[in-house]
Amino acid sequence: MALRPGIFLDKDGTLLVDVPYNMEPAKMRLAPGAAEGIGLLARLRLPLIIVSNQPGIALGKSEPAELGPMEARLREMVGEAGAELAGCYWCPHHPEGHVAPYGAVCDCRKPAPGMLLRAAEVHGVDLSRSWMIGDILHDIEAGRRAGCSTILIDNGNETEWVMNEWRTPHHRVGDFAQAARIVTAAVTEGEGVGR
Repeated sequence: MALRPGIFLDKDGTLLVDVPYNMEPAKMRLAPGAAEGIGLLARLRLPLIIVSNQPGIALGKSEPAELGPMEARLREMVGEAGAELAGCYWCPHHPEGHVAPYGAVCDCRKPAPGMLLRAAEVHGVDLSRSWMIGDILHDIEAGRRAGCSTILIDNGNETEWVMNEWRTPHHRVGDFAQAARIVTAAVTEGEGVGR
């Protein structure tokens, strides 16, 4: 099977309005530009894959059982905007967590690229032609370490701005719709990447 590009999306602050540690479906709202952006990305017919840290599980703020209803609502919201999620990957770990077995260092918590690497293997994705869209520099670092082109939605959620070669985005935009337009233009022009 030939590998194809994929589009990796952070959840909180990128696709959804950021509500810290939220896993309640009733509190989930699409972020500014997300409905329009999802519609644009759907036309590309490439796999849309969520990769999201969910440290509330390790920190005792939520339960693993809440992932199912949260994912179901997320898939429904993306469907209402005209697309389908190919997969959702969650990291429940946090190195300072106190809930076993999630209070641990792992290879999936962004900025590590583990979720992207696993998803690429499962979905037949060519990471060198893929994109990672996120709202903080951990998202950018995970994307770059996986070999993707990266887009930072600069909406005020990144507060530390600790920069290095891995944390410098290929593109910086104001909302999800602008990110989707960059990906759409690159893919339609046959580039697949924005480097």
